[in-house]
Formats: sequence, structure tokens, C-alpha cells
Amino acid sequence: MPSQRLANVASSPVRDLLALIERPEVISFAGGLPAPELFDVEGWRAAFDTVLSGAGARRHLQYAPTEGDLRLRGHIAARTTRRGLPTRAEDLLVTTGSQQGLTLVAAALLDPGATVVVEEPTYLAALQCFSMAGARIVPVPSDEQGVDPAALAEVFERERPELLYLVPTFANPTGRTLGRARRERVAELAERYGVWIVEDDPYGELRYRGAALEPVASLSERVIYLGSLSKIGAPGLRLGWVRTPRELRSALVVAKQAADLHTSTIDQAAAAEYLSVADLDAHVRGLCAAYRERRDTMLGLLPRVLPDGAVWSDPDGGMFVWVTLPGGVDTARVLPVALRHDVAFVPGAPFFAGRAEPATLRLSFSSTSPERISEGMRRLGEAVLSAGVAA
Repeated sequence: MPSQRLANVASSPVRDLLALIERPEVISFAGGLPAPELFDVEGWRAAFDTVLSGAGARRHLQYAPTEGDLRLRGHIAARTTRRGLPTRAEDLLVTTGSQQGLTLVAAALLDPGATVVVEEPTYLAALQCFSMAGARIVPVPSDEQGVDPAALAEVFERERPELLYLVPTFANPTGRTLGRARRERVAELAERYGVWIVEDDPYGELRYRGAALEPVASLSERVIYLGSLSKIGAPGLRLGWVRTPRELRSALVVAKQAADLHTSTIDQAAAAEYLSVADLDAHVRGLCAAYRERRDTMLGLLPRVLPDGAVWSDPDGGMFVWVTLPGGVDTARVLPVALRHDVAFVPGAPFFAGRAEPATLRLSFSSTSPERISEGMRRLGEAVLSAGVAA
């Protein structure tokens, strides 16, 4: 029998759904996946070849320090600093994907029964992580501009939580971005109530419109910042990092040691080499150009394929569009119909920690070509109509 802690953690419906839609004829808007045809395969092959050649090759196959490859941390620190968050190499802990960073934060800061506040809706795997830590998860409302600071203040006053989890830039699942004024207010509330903020920022560089915003971590010392190479490099590398406030650094390092000693030495070395020689900024610009076209294709077709009364987000970046269908429909009941039409999406209910909104769904545009998006939107419209959804 599984432990009680694991028994209380629901399986991810996104991961479960991905296992069901591997048929090539299915057009999937389900997974938040980078486009594989845009991976810099040649650049990464050259980086691995370099670090597996010469005198350093054997060292790159050996055990390594828990904190991570110093050269890699230097590159990440410089890049993070350029994005408006002054960072030193010693501020960073390299993790096996940013998801592990979230798990380490939970292990270091949360005792069973601790209170964690999340915006509603929020990232599925964060809900899993906090559930497995035995935390009590309290949702706070959000709107088109992100988490509501007034509601957040009420929750902080009433609940006195240990932690607030946010994806403030191009949020998963909604695509929303927290504006500058709200970022300042959230940081101010965290300082006043002594709450740690976890700022999860896997999508921040994927901006297609408007000016970049400084991270929330630039506004307060009470922010633990999570970053990743998964969306701008390749998710198969499983390379992420935590920017740690000084007072939490040793606890997070111990948690990392207990989890896996250290992240893959060879992958870190290859990433450090890649960041030394590749023009990652140019690569990101290419990603943004491709994803902008895919976003625009999807947004342009939604009014044609969805019934009157449907509403959706208009993200400035990231990978997701959040849809609410009219008429009180349950999108979990629409999904089987959609699969029969060879198109997939993620029903919205699992993204809620509190009372779900079953008429919602998440669409991801990043891994699908504009031509396939056009066909997929046609199929989605047919599925919604077949399911009897009306204004």
C-alpha cells in the first residue's frame, strides 16, 4: 500500500492524457511542450562532444558538488542579472528541472499541516508537490491581471501561511501576467506578513508582445526564484535552478543532498559549454517568432470555432490559452468527444485547489505548427458542437 502522504496526491491528468494521445493523427493542444523541431540539436551535440573530449572528459562523468557546476551557475547568474534580477553564482542551486526545485523548497520549508497559498487556478504539479508535503492548500482568486492583491491580503491575514506560490509571468494554465503594480503589492504583503514567495518562472523569456517585467524577486528578499532551461533549451536535459535567499541556502542544499546528491554532472557541463559558445538570445528570439505565429493562429480561429459566449485569455507570451465555455458545460465530458474527433485539450477543473470551474479548459499552442493548429481548431469546433455546447 502507498503511504498516506502519496495516497492523497492525485495523478496528473495532463501526464495521463499524454499517454492516451500518442496516435499521430491526434492533434494535441494538451501538453505544454516546446516544439521539438526548434531544438538546437547541433548545438547541444557539439557541447556534449566538447565536454566528453580532452582531459576533462572523465571529470565530467564523476560525482560533483551538490550546489552545481560553478561555470554553469556563473552563466545562469549573468543571464538572470540581465533580466533585472541581480544574481551571483553562489545564490544558485542547480536542480534536476525546476520541478525538483519546488520539491526541495517544500521539503525545506513545509511541515505537515503547513499552509500554502496558491492563485486560482494554478500549475498542476505544484498542487501535487504541496499535497505530497502534507500541506494545507488555500486558494486565492485571480482575474485577467493575475492574483488579486486585496483577496491575497485577506487570506494572509486570516490564514497566516508559510508560503505563497505564483507563476506571475505567462502563468500555467491561464497565460496571464501579473502587472508591475500588483507585483509591488504582492511583495509588500509578503514582507508585512513574513510569507515566503515561490516565483516559478519557466516561461518569462517567451514574450511575444509588450515590455518585459522585472521578476517579483527583484522587489523583495522573501522570494525564492525558480528557473529552467526546459522551455528555452530542451526539457529532456532536466536542468533548472533555485535562486536562494541566504538564510535558506543551507537547508535547500541539504534537501538536495537527500534527494539525489547532485544533478547530472555531464548535463551540467554540456549546458555550461553550450551557454559559453551558443547565442541563446538569438535562439530565444527564434522561438518567440515561431510561437507568436502559433499563438496568433489559435487566437484568430477561436471566435470562428467556439460558440457565442465563450471567452478566452489573450496571453502576451508563454504557451497557453485559457478558455471558458458557455452554458455551464463540464469540459471533462467534452474531452471524450474531442478525442473521437482526433483533437485533445486539458479540462480545467484539475487546476483548481478549491471549487473548480468545470467549464474551463487549457489549450497549448507551442508544439503545433500553424497548419496543424488550423486543422485542430476545426476539429475542436466540431467536437464542441457535437457535445451539445451552446451559448
